[in-house]
Amino acid sequence: MNKSERRQALLRAARTVFSEKGYHEAKVDDIVALAKVAKGTFYLYFPDKRSIFGELVRGLFSRLGGAILRVDPSADVEAQVKHNIRAIVAVLLDDPALTSILLSHAAGLDPAFVKELRAFRQEVKLLLERSLSDGQRLGIIEPGDTELYATFTIGALKEVLFENALEEQARPRERIVTALYDLLRRGYLRMDPAPAPRRDESSLEGGEGAARGGPAPGPAPARGRRARAKAD
Repeated sequence: MNKSERRQALLRAARTVFSEKGYHEAKVDDIVALAKVAKGTFYLYFPDKRSIFGELVRGLFSRLGGAILRVDPSADVEAQVKHNIRAIVAVLLDDPALTSILLSHAAGLDPAFVKELRAFRQEVKLLLERSLSDGQRLGIIEPGDTELYATFTIGALKEVLFENALEEQARPRERIVTALYDLLRRGYLRMDPAPAPRRDESSLEGGEGAARGGPAPGPAPARGRRARAKAD
């Protein structure tokens, strides 16, 4: 096993240990036992438990970033939005231990680590904000404060995931996807994207008609009706 493979083995073992025991109860001894390496080997790659957890967190964030695809408003918007929700839910549910720690208030963790977790949550929020701003430019997100939109969305997702983790029988993922989509559709999501800004063809025709001496469009008929009303 080369260095890269040994590092990945330690990360896989740590992910399993954190999932089974949680952050507080997980020990470096548990990780090396599962990875089947000497304890000294662990410290060749990671200085402590927090550092390997941080590596897993960065990997989770990378997968989240890769899960969000840019929506094409000319295609099936509903299918694309559901795909993004489905991908995000899958990333978070596939790492239940990491997700629960990252979305919690991290009570009892050391201050430096709490700061790291807050920074991670802020990065996730900024990632969502950028996606929402992009959606506003495409006309598929209602105008408004994308920072608040991101906060509302993350809050809803957080509660759904926590509740799902506490129940004896977890909800099917597709049910979560559908419920979150319905929530967004009734909120800031536009199902009929606004067309991209372009020059008004009627105005162009009106300008050409005026140049040729033809009738101008729009208010002329109304003036005609008022004139007939006065005549009557």
